[in-house]
Amino acid sequence: MTDQPSKTTQTALAEWHRMIANGDLSALPALLHPDALFRSPMAFKPYHSAQAVAMILGTVITIFKNFAYERQFISLDGLSVTLEFSATVGDKQLKGVDLIRFDEHGKIIEFEVMIRPINATAALGEEMGKRLGALLPAFKAAP
Repeated sequence: MTDQPSKTTQTALAEWHRMIANGDLSALPALLHPDALFRSPMAFKPYHSAQAVAMILGTVITIFKNFAYERQFISLDGLSVTLEFSATVGDKQLKGVDLIRFDEHGKIIEFEVMIRPINATAALGEEMGKRLGALLPAFKAAP
């Protein structure tokens, strides 16, 4: 791993951190490739489209409390980033990682989330289901 993202990834990553710090992901669609994928800790098949990724992440940020990124790792090519985080969902504390892959233009093409422990993952899944359960299945079809 390197300690520096590519210039385009670095710019996009700085914007991502700014949005997270402000708790406002309204500018996220500009960072997403139209065919972006979201890989959920609750679903085997990924969700397809920038619209799906923006909707999912925009909802998650309203569920997580005490969210903080703790460590960052960058791939050798500078296009993939792993961000370790902690947060709470209700009374459940969790740890997780965001695995973010960018294209050469700094657009997010894949966003994968892994979370532990299972009771926190279940609490997140239950809350996401309440908020987006009726909408998400439409985004699982192949693009």
